[in-house]
Amino acid sequence: MSLNNLEKFKQKLQRGELCVGVGVSFCDPAISELFAEVGYDFTFIDMEHTVLNLETVLGHVMAVRGTDTAPFVRVPWNDPVLIKPVLELEPAAIIVPMVRSAEEAAKAVAACKYPPKGVRGFGPCRGVRYGGMSTMDYLKDADERIMVIVQVEHIDAVNDLDAILRTPGLDGICLGPNDLSGSMGKLGQTNDPEVVAASDEVIAKTRRSDKTVGASVGYATESVRRWLAKGLHWIAVGEDTDNLYSYSKTALDDVRSIGAK
Repeated sequence: MSLNNLEKFKQKLQRGELCVGVGVSFCDPAISELFAEVGYDFTFIDMEHTVLNLETVLGHVMAVRGTDTAPFVRVPWNDPVLIKPVLELEPAAIIVPMVRSAEEAAKAVAACKYPPKGVRGFGPCRGVRYGGMSTMDYLKDADERIMVIVQVEHIDAVNDLDAILRTPGLDGICLGPNDLSGSMGKLGQTNDPEVVAASDEVIAKTRRSDKTVGASVGYATESVRRWLAKGLHWIAVGEDTDNLYSYSKTALDDVRSIGAK
C-alpha cells in the first residue's frame, strides 16, 4: 500500500483532470482524515505560517494513508536542515516557499534528492516501512516518491522563470499571488493588472513546460472560476480555519435570524 497516494494524484493529472486540495493548519490529524473522507485530491499542510511541527505533520500525513488524498507539506523555508526531517515523513510533495531564482530552485531540489542527484542525508524510517523494506529496494525509486514544488511568489522568480523551469528534478510550480503582489509594491492587490499579468505569465510558461502548476487561494466561486480559466493543473481552495469560520458564521446568523422572527 502506498504511503502517500502520490501515484493517484499523478494519474489524475495525466488524465487531464483538475486536482483540488484544501489547506491544513489545525494540529488535530482528524481534520485531514475528514478532508480525505470529503474527497479532496490533496491536502496542503502548512508549516510556514502555522504552529504545526514535525509530530503534528506526521499525524496529518498518516491520517490520509489508504485514501485517495495525497498529503503535500509546505516547509518553513528553503533550508536542507528544515526540509530533511519533513522528507522522512514521506509526504507526497514538498512545497518550498519564496524561491526567487534558478539557483535557489536547484538548492531546493538538491535538498530533496539523495547523492549523486542531491545532498539529502540518509536515515529513512517511515520510508523503509520501519525496517520492513531493504535499503536497496527503497533507493530504487526514493528520489521519485516525493514531488518537489517551488513557490513562485516574488517578481524576481517571475523574471528568472525560464531558468527555474529548466531545473533538473523540479516537478512543479506553486504560484503565490499575495506575496507576489507584495514584492511588486502592491500587497493584497492580486487583481491589479500588473500582478495579474505576472501571474498569467507564470501559469502560461509553466504550462508550456513539463512541470505542473498550481496555486493555493481562498475560496470564492468567481475567484476560483477566474483562476481555473488560466489553466491551473491543481488548486487548493481555502483551509480548515476558513471552512470552520464560514460554516459557523452562517449557522449562527441563520439561527439568530430564525429566533428573531
